[in-house]
Amino acid sequence: MLRVAIQMDPVEAVNIESDTTWLMMTTAQDRGHSQLVYDFRTLALEDGRLFCRARPVTVRQTPGDHVTLGEEVKLDLAEDVDVILMRQDPPFDMAYVTATYLLETVHPKTLVVNDPAEVRSAPEKLLVTQFPGLTPPTLISADPVALVDFHERHGDVVLKPLHGAAGSGVVKLKAGDPNLEALVEIHMTGSRDPLVIQKFIPAVSKGDKRIILIDGEPVGAINRIPAKDQVRSNLRVGGTAAPVELTDRDREICAAIGPTLKARGLIFVGIDVIGDYLTEINVTSPTGAQQLKRFTGVDAAALMWDVIEKKRSA
Repeated sequence: MLRVAIQMDPVEAVNIESDTTWLMMTTAQDRGHSQLVYDFRTLALEDGRLFCRARPVTVRQTPGDHVTLGEEVKLDLAEDVDVILMRQDPPFDMAYVTATYLLETVHPKTLVVNDPAEVRSAPEKLLVTQFPGLTPPTLISADPVALVDFHERHGDVVLKPLHGAAGSGVVKLKAGDPNLEALVEIHMTGSRDPLVIQKFIPAVSKGDKRIILIDGEPVGAINRIPAKDQVRSNLRVGGTAAPVELTDRDREICAAIGPTLKARGLIFVGIDVIGDYLTEINVTSPTGAQQLKRFTGVDAAALMWDVIEKKRSA
């Protein structure tokens, strides 16, 4: 039996019918693992030891009464637990980055999934740039001149925040659209982060495929279909999940990136593929496992725990 601490947003608020972390938790409980949940804001590093305030948790598939929390305890994350799941949602801001530094002090003595140093080094929209030939034409920059030049050269484009998540801030601009510079100005008033501008892929109307990889191996995919006249297919902003099969191109993409993911300790990963192009590699808190299980019977959470249990028994 493993002792598991889960760094996550409030468990009381999860959607038990769709949340991937929930599937991880129910699977762990079914396997006899004990679990505690904690907020990353309670992490505390003192004299080289990392602590948090956590609560034991019992889960059940009962809408409206899905969780029982025990009394709060102080955990020494290097001594009191075997595994930490880092599952709080982005934004990938400095608070998120700092949490990775703190968790790095206990990993790998306590196995952190995904490896916190690699999560910090692999922002979703940047990691894909290490695999030329798999992605559509893309520019990452805060320079308005460079962004406008890219737009002029590539016509229809998609503009998005570098560290955005769940489709937040994603905008499509047609060729010749005069609003790019104004959008860049608005973004820069509240952020110094670069923007991502990417050639628009018309195949997005047929869906944005989410492929789940466990320890570098693809286990299945779902399709996320955008609402009519929308370019954002994320389920949180109105996209609809549908079953889909992996294509030869999907497998080619997975074969190209899988060894890197495995070597970097990125055990649970969700990649986004539109048409023939890889657009994102999601390593912070990937979703889609419940929908995958519902459509195909493939249980990505169970496969993840298989890997974790093997690593902890080694």
